[in-house]
Amino acid sequence: MCASLCGTRNVPLARAPIRCPPVRLKMKTRNMQRIDPEGIVRHHYPPGITRDRLLRHGDLVAQKATAVLDRAPWLKADRDFVVQAAWLHDIGIGQTHCPELGCTGKHSYVRHGVEGRALLEALDLPRHGLVCERHVGVGIRANETIARSLPLPVRDMLPLSVEERLICYADKFFSKTDNGQHEKSVAEIRDGLFRLAPEYATRFLALHRWFTGTPAG
Repeated sequence: MCASLCGTRNVPLARAPIRCPPVRLKMKTRNMQRIDPEGIVRHHYPPGITRDRLLRHGDLVAQKATAVLDRAPWLKADRDFVVQAAWLHDIGIGQTHCPELGCTGKHSYVRHGVEGRALLEALDLPRHGLVCERHVGVGIRANETIARSLPLPVRDMLPLSVEERLICYADKFFSKTDNGQHEKSVAEIRDGLFRLAPEYATRFLALHRWFTGTPAG
């Protein structure tokens, strides 16, 4: 399936959703801009399966990412930005062809990151746009794009900042295809990524060790 990287396990999710009110951001102009991530999603997607899956998935990724921050106070991250980016990281899926998510665009699903970056840059949200581009796979190197003939720009698209890495990590625990009904285990994520590309599994496990401080078996 276009949105699913690996299988899920039966772990019901019963967490309260994170509400995402407008949050002040410092922009390059030093002016303060208020953005509403949920409102941006609703503006670009009419009522239906795609909007519902995006909002559900964004909320779950925001919960997972902020839970990591709660357990790792040594991480220096912009918590407000993490929540915003969690809600917006998949906003480009509407430009891709993925029927099970209601997406009827012309592009391969692997392009949803670069399409999301373009959309958010048009809204003067370049930092959020980089999260979109760099979360796909577990980041994609230029040489991997060439070797696998991926329909992507030939450039390194790896998560670099703490916030980019955190969204990339948290995203892997949930599938939009099953509407986030179950949270994947680390082993399931590892095995699913390994089937796609061994280097993806290696990168994910490195992120897991960094964010949890525990060995990943």
